Amino acid sequence: MTTTRTPVRTGAAQRLAALAEDALGGPLPVRLRAWDGSETGPVDAPVVVVRSPRALRRLLWQPGELGLAQAYVTGELDVEGDLAQGLRALWTAARERGLHPPRLSPADRARIIGKGLRLGALGPRPPAPATQARLRGGLHSKARDRAAISHHYDLSNDFYRLLLDDTMAYSCGYWPEADSEADPAGAQRAKLELVCRKLGLVPGGRLLDIGCGWGSLSLYAAEVHKAQVTAVTLAREQAAYVREQVRERRLGHRVEVVCQDYRDITGSAYDAVAAIEMGEHVGDDEYPAFAATLHRLVRPRGRVLVQQMSRGARAPGGGAFIEAYIAPDMHMRPIGETVGLLETAGLEVRSVESLREHYVRTIDAWHRTLEERRQDVVRLVGEETARVWRLYLVGGSLAFRERRMGVDQILCVRPTIDGDSGLTAAETAGWYRNLGSA
Repeated sequence: MTTTRTPVRTGAAQRLAALAEDALGGPLPVRLRAWDGSETGPVDAPVVVVRSPRALRRLLWQPGELGLAQAYVTGELDVEGDLAQGLRALWTAARERGLHPPRLSPADRARIIGKGLRLGALGPRPPAPATQARLRGGLHSKARDRAAISHHYDLSNDFYRLLLDDTMAYSCGYWPEADSEADPAGAQRAKLELVCRKLGLVPGGRLLDIGCGWGSLSLYAAEVHKAQVTAVTLAREQAAYVREQVRERRLGHRVEVVCQDYRDITGSAYDAVAAIEMGEHVGDDEYPAFAATLHRLVRPRGRVLVQQMSRGARAPGGGAFIEAYIAPDMHMRPIGETVGLLETAGLEVRSVESLREHYVRTIDAWHRTLEERRQDVVRLVGEETARVWRLYLVGGSLAFRERRMGVDQILCVRPTIDGDSGLTAAETAGWYRNLGSA
């Protein structure tokens, strides 16, 4: 008696997994579901859904993070369930299993091309998604920097008004330990108050807010601390919003809004200068000149506060996705290098405070709003942009949680010739007093 065995049918998911494992140099940490309904991989792992061979074509033309991001934002590739869990599984596997693209021989490349051909993935390069930045001109020229800032910050004031709390602060909040249930707006007000205290603002004091965003610090410093504020931004939408707020709050006698490049600021002798998450956009080669500008703009015994994102010593400066979709041309460095650049410019660094865990909570709050208001987000900016922001916020939260990225407040002074900083121990002791009630 002869027994006929039913042949095992191999679907697109199995062939795709074999191709991916060749490229990664190890087993996939996720389950795959392909466009033909086939599945393979660990049953208890996050499910990555490949909806079209076009997703694979993107990866063949653009291997790595950028190709994956392009496929995700176009909807050609998706993660079923919790996106954060899927990204965490990939990062953990890469770290613990040492997954990395191996060096491929000509025979390896021929085999991969053959597999891609059978999957229908070969073909012309797919066009980049509409949401991907397209910048021209010399790196960190004024025109290119303006275009880079506009790409992200001029997206839509209505969108940012929906995503952010009523402070319109688009930077890391400060969540006082004594108030673990603080809402996002409370955390932002606590951050703004902490910045003002560190800067030693007094009524009539002159504050220069470089990269003022939607004016959260400028408006708070003018209203609460009665400071005279010059708010500077490159983004026209932001400048228009801040001017509107200045009119509504009747702060025209205290706040001047200027839409210009920081390199064009001509004032000097400010009592305080703030750059809240703006330094990442300056560029690596340009940062020494930026630090020298901060020193020039502040008076002796005046203060400079830089709140800036950093990266780990072996972590990428932002990554291909961030630099293509969110913050083109951005540059992050380990915190120690930034401190060194500020001190080389003649500033004395008096305090460095990590807010890394605070950013996890801040970003998670933005992400919750994005998901809860998803239909409104899509109506305002479209499905593709909504997917960009989901990937951005989920990935950003994970990067801060896992210490691949950080964010720090760096307080500097410009000492007098004889070394007087103007900063006393009694003053610093009061920085955190009743901060949760700010």
